Amino acid sequence: MNKGDLIEKIAKDAKITKAQAGDALDAFLGAATSALGKGDKVTLVGFGTFSVAKRAARVGRNPRTGKEIKIKAKKVAKFKPGAELSKKVNK
Repeated sequence: MNKGDLIEKIAKDAKITKAQAGDALDAFLGAATSALGKGDKVTLVGFGTFSVAKRAARVGRNPRTGKEIKIKAKKVAKFKPGAELSKKVNK
């Protein structure tokens, strides 16, 4: 399912226009992105939690040459599914 398919499904289920569904989805994505950018968590009970984790600097290896390279520390987005989502997926 891509963003267009999701917008169509939201519009149909909520009985709103695709434009309204698109605006709502964009608002959610903007709010979630902003919160994660500040280091906050975004929790949707039953669905899951989006959070930010720190990945430490490490030494990697170039697969072509075998030469060691330094990989900088960075922050990454994580998702932990909720119990209800895990249950539905594992049916």
